[in-house]
Amino acid sequence: MDNEIQLISDGDGLAVIGDPAAVERFLVSEGLPSKDLGLHRLGPAFSTGAAAAQAGSEIAANSGRWVKLTKESAEALNKYSLMKGSSPGVSRAVLTDRGKIKGFVELVKGPGTLLSNPAVLAGAAGIMAQLAMQQAMDEITDYLAAIDEKVDDVLRAQEDAVLADMIGVDFVIEEAMTIREQVGRVSEVTWSKVQGTTMTIARTQAYVLRQLDALAEKMERETKIGELARTSKEAESKVQEWLAVLARCFQLQEAMAVLELDRVLDASPEELDRHRLALRTARNNRLELISRSTERLMARMDTAAGTANTKVLLHPTTSRDVVHSSNHVANAVVDFHGRLGIERGRQSLEARRWADAATEARDKALETGADGVDAARRLGNETLDRAKSATGKLSNRITERALRPRRDEKRDEGD
Repeated sequence: MDNEIQLISDGDGLAVIGDPAAVERFLVSEGLPSKDLGLHRLGPAFSTGAAAAQAGSEIAANSGRWVKLTKESAEALNKYSLMKGSSPGVSRAVLTDRGKIKGFVELVKGPGTLLSNPAVLAGAAGIMAQLAMQQAMDEITDYLAAIDEKVDDVLRAQEDAVLADMIGVDFVIEEAMTIREQVGRVSEVTWSKVQGTTMTIARTQAYVLRQLDALAEKMERETKIGELARTSKEAESKVQEWLAVLARCFQLQEAMAVLELDRVLDASPEELDRHRLALRTARNNRLELISRSTERLMARMDTAAGTANTKVLLHPTTSRDVVHSSNHVANAVVDFHGRLGIERGRQSLEARRWADAATEARDKALETGADGVDAARRLGNETLDRAKSATGKLSNRITERALRPRRDEKRDEGD
């Protein structure tokens, strides 16, 4: 059917597959930005075998677009009052333009009549995973530009050989991605150039996580407000740099996964779906490691801010500096988490609560500091007044004692 489209979601994105006109009509009606799914890339992988003819015809007959799964795109797809379609498992949706009916499309969620070949469905899922990874890479590029961190400069400033090797790895993977873009596949020659780079990326990531853990442990050990302020300032200046390197590591790992899926599609297409799922598991494990380390640092900084606030009366300026540094680090980590998609909803909620708490703590610190100064001034004035009063009384007593013998002498002379 010309007006039938198929929707396939993998949790990260949505594939809209069907007749090119129907797909375009659906996306325009919903205002959803999309990218070409690139179903044609599956053709060479299924050019042989008994199901080759069916797979080839399915690929040739259908167009595919990929939509990033966001709150907006999910709401757009869930808002329809779906009607019964022309066949079981199919729902009809009305496309409107400013309240006027423009046409109908039939939505098939999951495996349907358009792409029924399991191998083609697995291939489409693999391509969807690649597009999600490339989207994540683009967001990290935007993140690095926004924080104005030159990762290469940070790496060059380090004497550690592991970090120095990362610059070379960056060049090699960028070259492979360029070749893939031009050729449309990852050949054995291209893959041979990059397959040894994963160890360097992993070592660099481990190194950076150790640096963040070391900062967290150092924060935990400090008890004196002066040392706490110095360590907090060090964290403020270093954490953003380490997060930038960590983001670049994650970006290169995403690029490697894109290249790896292309290579598997080319060499062993029957293993593509299992490989895709394995890569997703490995990705989640990396995110868990990063999340654990960065959240530990945030907790230590939060504790440091709390400690500083308890000592604000005696150290108003130093305490304020610690709270400022803690706030700066927390904002940097929350922004970093958002770019990598680490438990996005929960983290943003925690970030707002923390920001509110930090603002309240800062205001309280300033207020308490001001009250402390006033209290100290009042105490000083009262002490000075008491001192003056005591001095006056003492002076009077001394004067009285000095005058008493004279009065006694005069009394004796009179007698």
